[in-house]
Amino acid sequence: MGYQIPREAADQLFGWLAEHYEILAPKVFAGEGCFSDTDVTRYGTVRSLSEIEFDKKSDYSFKEALLPVNETLFYFTEDQETVPAAPGKKRLVFLRSCDLHALKRLDAIYLENGREDFYYKRLREHVLFVLIGCPESCDTGFCVSMGTSQTGDYDLYLKISEETVWADCKSEELKAFFGRLPDGTCAETAVSPEAPSENKETVTLPPSFSEDILSNPVWESYGSRCIGCGRCNFVCPTCTCFTMQDIHYRDNAKAGERRRVWASCQVDGYTDVAGGGSFRKTQSDRLRFKVLHKICDFEKRFGFQMCVGCGRCEAVCPEYISYISLINTLVKEDA
Repeated sequence: MGYQIPREAADQLFGWLAEHYEILAPKVFAGEGCFSDTDVTRYGTVRSLSEIEFDKKSDYSFKEALLPVNETLFYFTEDQETVPAAPGKKRLVFLRSCDLHALKRLDAIYLENGREDFYYKRLREHVLFVLIGCPESCDTGFCVSMGTSQTGDYDLYLKISEETVWADCKSEELKAFFGRLPDGTCAETAVSPEAPSENKETVTLPPSFSEDILSNPVWESYGSRCIGCGRCNFVCPTCTCFTMQDIHYRDNAKAGERRRVWASCQVDGYTDVAGGGSFRKTQSDRLRFKVLHKICDFEKRFGFQMCVGCGRCEAVCPEYISYISLINTLVKEDA
């Protein structure tokens, strides 16, 4: 059973949560879009329900909460290294079903892919997830095709209106805050997350592809339009490529910090190695690597596909390269 709460009481509840947690949610940043006089919806710290964008999918994913764009791994001097302290507060992260499914992909990469990643794990262990429902499909998503349109793996689900909030709380830790509300405020009622039954776009993946897919001319057709900007990687909730930077301080060149910084497999130079070699020299090669990793190679290793069908790459590409169209073309020609 869930709860039905008057909006005023829910705002009070949210205030209590904001005192104990850092709350990260999609919010509108006015005038901060890529182009002049445009807005962007991305993750930021919020302190009230009214700041959260419930009606529109965020342009960027939730992964910044667990994988900072720019993360200091340690500080160094001539004779010692110091790991920075973890954030003091626990975090509540608001996200949609496709992104919550993406969390499983991030866990696979950073916790189940050999040695556990220390920095990811210490953040991951101090995060609770709040599900935002999707009453209908977004324009570019294909979550139904990927089986990620619904999930029950949340700590809290919230649906809001101007007068009422509906909640389904699975976390005992969070239930304690509901218990602080005055008697009679929380009316028990059945609450189920909203989820789309169909998308505007569909993708049908076969059990496997033939080896001929590697030489399919579709890679050159689509790759010739790619400018290697990496935007598709940066908005994707499951892309995990990064590079390292050593920053040396001006006042002491022997002291500084090592940072882990987001990178992109689509950017020229990412696969360069010592001696002047490069594993993928053309944009067609890079596009092929990314797409096949999303829908084939990752599944061979972990048992489920990497792509969750959020559709952000579809929406953000400046060259209007359709990921959905590319996959469907591959499936049709490989049949």
